[in-house]
This record gives sequence, structure tokens and C-alpha cells, in this order.
Amino acid sequence: MDVRGLRAFVEVARRGGFSRAGAALHRTQPSVSKLVRGLEEELGTPLLLRGRGGVVLTEAGRLVLEGADSVLGALAGMEERLAELAGLRRGRLRVGLPPMVGGAFFPEVIADFRRRHPGVSLEVREEGARAVEARILSRELDVGVTLLPTDEQRFQVLPLVRDRLLALLHPAAPLARRRRVALSELAGHPLVLFRPDFALHDTILQACQGAGFTPQVVSESAQWDLMAALVAADVGVAFLPGTICARLDRRQVRAVPLHEPVIPWDLALVWRRDPWIPAAVRAWIECTRRSLPRARAPGRIP
Repeated sequence: MDVRGLRAFVEVARRGGFSRAGAALHRTQPSVSKLVRGLEEELGTPLLLRGRGGVVLTEAGRLVLEGADSVLGALAGMEERLAELAGLRRGRLRVGLPPMVGGAFFPEVIADFRRRHPGVSLEVREEGARAVEARILSRELDVGVTLLPTDEQRFQVLPLVRDRLLALLHPAAPLARRRRVALSELAGHPLVLFRPDFALHDTILQACQGAGFTPQVVSESAQWDLMAALVAADVGVAFLPGTICARLDRRQVRAVPLHEPVIPWDLALVWRRDPWIPAAVRAWIECTRRSLPRARAPGRIP
């Protein structure tokens, strides 16, 4: 079976079209179409029904897609082993970092990895923590950072940072002058929240419900700096980790510790719980251990 054709077919099926698959594979749409057509000819059956509205899997296409992950996963494992034999002089590593995490903790890790392994292609993707987990399990990412707790039966876990959420308030708000604030005291305030693919989205909503109220969400974002700017504009209240709040201008926003309850923000590096850990993943783990303690932020790494 033509592996290039199989990879092209998987991307077309998952992304719903040849153009989007081409962008993901860095190929032209006609070349992707040719690869998929060649795979169909090799298998002797159509895998996709093509139309103006996109593509639809045939029954044979669904069958091939179900088995494609194991085939491509085995090939990826072979490629990683070959890279290990080459002493990490080539290969690739795909890392998922939530937006708040990347800038706060990982510039030195990335620099250290590139310096030590210049031949390894390093791809860093910004994703919410739950999206990072899903992409690691689907083998679209090799390693990434998530918010604890996570599923330790499916992931190997290296705890990184312990922090907690603070209430971010407009300086003129009465509660902004307090030394600490209970979550229930914020019941009447509009909320600036993370997008649903961020683990903190559900964590914050569940904490609010546990405190006896359902917040009025006025905005959702993936960018902590935008959330802070919305608080500064008196749009609503946000909840951000102390690590991030320490970077903000106290003339524009005030960060007040939460209690009753304290909402933790505990980060961990995670990768698939496979019998064999690729050499590039092991190298990234070691760079993280070596570099992260020097980050100028509260927290710790074992």
C-alpha cells in the first residue's frame, strides 16, 4: 500500500476536503487528489464520494480509515526508531502548549532543544489543554502540557508547576481592594472566560456552580492578554493563574487571591503511555527538566 496515498486519504477524510488536506500536508490540491486516486486504484474500490459540498466516505473508505491509525502509527514508530539510531541527527517532534504556558515557561526549553538537536524538526502548536491531550492520543502530537488532573492510565505524566487562579478585577471595583475574595462574592459579575477547548473553561464553571451560581459569560477567548484587557476595560471579571497575573500592570487590573474555594492551576508534561518512548520525546523531557527551573515564575519541577 502506498503510504503517501494513505496519509493523504486520512487527511482528506478528517478535514473534509482536498484543499484543507493539501494545506496540512504542504501539498497542492491536485497532488493530494492524485495520491488518493492512486490508493483507490491500488485497492480496487472508491474510498470517497466527491461532490461540491465536500467528500463523503464510502463503506470501504470507513474501513480503511479505521485501520489507518494503526498502520501509520507503526510507520511513525519505525521512523522514530530510525531517528534514534541516527543519534537524533534527524526526525521531528510535535509539541502542544496551551497559550498561557508557552510564553511563561518554555522559551528556554525550546532554545535548549534546538541547540542540542538542530537536526530535529520541532513543531510547536498552541492548543488548549484538552485539545493537546486529544491530539497526543491520536498521534497528531508527540508530547505536550496539560492541566492536572489528567488520565494517567493513558498518559505518562511529569508534574511541572503548581499555581492557583486569582480573580482579576477592574481597579475601581470594590472587591479589588480586598486581600482575598470568596468565589461566591463574584456571583453578580459578568465573566470573561476561556474557550471551551481549554480545561480551565469547565474548571471555572464547575467551581462557580459549586459556589451556588451560574455566571453570565460575556466573552470567551484563547488569549490571556485579551482577557486581561477586557477586565481593564471593565467588561467583566476573569480568573488567571498567579504566574500570569504577576506580569500585568496593577494600574489597569488588580489580582486578588481566591478562597472558598482555591482553584488550582497545576501543569504537567504528558505523552502517550506506550511501551517505547521516542528518542525525541525523551530529549524534550530532559530539556524541560534542565531548563524549566530557571523560568522566572512561581512553581517547581521534580
